[in-house]
This record gives sequence, C-alpha cells and structure tokens, in this order.
Amino acid sequence: MSRVFNFEGPVFSSLSRLADLFWLNLLFVVCCIPIVTIGAATTALYYVTLKMVKDEEGYITRSFFRSFKRNFAQATVIWAMFLFVATILMFDFRIAGGTDGTMNNVIVVAVFVMVIIVAMVLTYVFPILSKFDNTVVNTVKNAFLISIRHLPYTILMIIISIVPAVLIWFFPALLILVLIMFSAVAYINSKFLIKIFTLYMPKQDTDSAEEGNGQV
Repeated sequence: MSRVFNFEGPVFSSLSRLADLFWLNLLFVVCCIPIVTIGAATTALYYVTLKMVKDEEGYITRSFFRSFKRNFAQATVIWAMFLFVATILMFDFRIAGGTDGTMNNVIVVAVFVMVIIVAMVLTYVFPILSKFDNTVVNTVKNAFLISIRHLPYTILMIIISIVPAVLIWFFPALLILVLIMFSAVAYINSKFLIKIFTLYMPKQDTDSAEEGNGQV
C-alpha cells in the first residue's frame, strides 16, 4: 500500500500527469483566444503532448512557448487556409439550402465529403508541423497522405476528438471537461501519432531542431 501512495507510485504519477494536462490545457485555451493564433497554439499543444507520451516533456510552459514561437508563421498560414476552406464550405451549404432536387443532394454530398477530408487533414497537420520541419504545402500534403495511409487510426482519433464536444452538447453539466478536454484529447491522440511518426522519422528529438523533414 505504501508503494501505491509514494511520490513515485501510480497515484501520485497520475495526479501529476493530470496537473500537467490541466496547466497545458490552460495555456492552450489562453493562446487560442485571439482566434488567429489557434493554429500555433494547437501546434504547441501537440509538441508538448508528443513529448509527454515519451516522458520527455521537461518544462511544459517553456516547451509550449518554444514551439508556439518557432512554428507561429507556418501554423498561422495553415490555419488561415483552413478557415478559408471552412468559409467556402459554409457558403456552399447555404447554397444547398436554397436549391431543390438533385442539385441539392449533389452539393450536400460534396460538402460532406470535403468536411471529412478537412477533418482527416486537421487530425495530422498541426502534430506534423510540431514534429517535422517542412514547407506549408508539403506539411498539408503529408497530413493528407498519412491520414489515408493510416485510416483506422485517423477515424479513431477523429472520434476521440469529437466525443467530449458531443457529451458537453447533450449534457451541459459536463462543461467542466473543458478544464482538461483539449490537452487530454491531444495526449490520447499523441499515443497513436507517435507510433505513426516513428515509421517516417524514427530519430531522437532535440531542443535545437526537429526530427528532420516530414517527407512521406
């Protein structure tokens, strides 16, 4: 029993991990408030959680803002691209509402397919950016290719990502999950992502540089 409750036991280790995830979640939410910084904040979030699953996170705040600063430009460009695509999809969906018959069905199906593709790419693009050095175009391309190549993992991670939001939508009392929701989802997904990334660039992380380029 004493081993369970010592400072290196499972109870304190779990509480320490929860505290880290709570703090990381707070950093992420605060850095997302300007909206335009969501891409950089998500990249930094995954930079830390990918290290956490390997027990290499070090100082969470320092690691988070190191990645936030390093990847800000590319992450913001990628985020702006997805906002642009999302705007077009919303516009197309509104057009579908004003049409009848076959055309309506065609537009709805096309929008649905595009939403799925966007969700698949978003699952990987910021984690890839946090892990590998590459151009914006290649980062997005690799995210798409990897999402297809590892489709079962992709579907699983998308489900993991939306389940908390669905639970809060139907059970508002669970809003407290927001305190840890984003970092917990990233942490769980990172367990799968690290396995996938190892297949492409199985090198040790360093503080001065990422693991190399992310060519598929």
